[in-house]
Parts: sequence; C-alpha cells; structure tokens
Amino acid sequence: MLNIILGGAPGSGKGTISELISKEYGLEHLSTGDVLRAEIKSGSALGQEIGDLISKGNLVPDAKMIDLLEHFLDGLAPDCKGVIFDGFPRTLQQAKALTEMLARRNMDAVMMDLFAEEQVIIDRLINRGKKSGRADDNLETIKKRLSVYHAETQPVSAYYVGEHKYFYINSNINPDYTFAQIQTIVKLLN
Repeated sequence: MLNIILGGAPGSGKGTISELISKEYGLEHLSTGDVLRAEIKSGSALGQEIGDLISKGNLVPDAKMIDLLEHFLDGLAPDCKGVIFDGFPRTLQQAKALTEMLARRNMDAVMMDLFAEEQVIIDRLINRGKKSGRADDNLETIKKRLSVYHAETQPVSAYYVGEHKYFYINSNINPDYTFAQIQTIVKLLN
C-alpha cells in the first residue's frame, strides 16, 4: 500500500499534485481543507467554529483533526491502494498520531514535502483567490497562514526526516515538473 503525506506551505501545489497522484496511482485523496470547507458550508456549530479559525489563518485544534482522520481511515475499502494525506499532519502531535494510527492498521507513509519560494506562494494564492473567491486568499491572511506554517507545520518535516521517511520536492516551476519528481520517488519505493 502506498501512503503519501503531501506536505508543503499553503500554495505549494498540494491540491493540484494530489489530483495527479490520485489519478496516476489510484490512491484515495484525503484533503482536510476540502473536508473542513464542507463542514463550514454546512452551517453547523462546528463549521462556524472552524470557519472563524480558518478565516484568521489559524489551525483547527489537533484533537478535532485526529478524530477526522481516524474516521476516514476506518472507512477505507479493503482493496484500497493507498492514501494521499493532503493537509495532514500539520503539527508534530498530528504527525505522531498519524504514525500510531497507521501502525495499528499495519500501514506506513512517506512524506513528500513540496517546497516553493514565498513570493511564488503568495502570487499563486492571490491569483487563486481572484479566480475562486476564497476568503482566505488575501495578502494579510496568506502572510498569517505562512507564519503559522513556519512555526507549527514546518517542524513536521523534521519529524519525517528523523523517521527516514522524507522526500524534498521542488514545486517552484510547474505541476508537470513537480509530478515528475514524485513519479521518480514512487518508482524507488516500489
């Protein structure tokens, strides 16, 4: 089973690359961002709480995210080829919890960390915001999200380096170049 943790700052290309990986290898795609946005759209009390956090560029508490992931893993089909974790884990506590959840299911994962320069990220997110109307794609929130990423999420990379399950991916250029790097790594893993 191929399980990929797709890491990287907001705007590094995780959503685009996740779609390419899912299509190429038939993996289930868990986008915590999509799940959270759907909850917000539902108008539930939890959705309102999550929406308030996200609109300010903050992360959703670990316990809520871990419960969400546990539920997702329990629902995987027996013939599942693997999972792309897009947007999870975002904290060291989430990374450790994911390792434990996967181990209980006799599964493992590698991190493929997408790196793009900060100005490339800002430009991508501003352009995405203009096209999609996403409220969190404005300069002030982008800078807050990047600050939170550097403080809370970037240490997750060091965890997977220490576990010898880490691959650096240059995502500055374009999705085809980024995906070619991933294809090379997947060949090495098989």
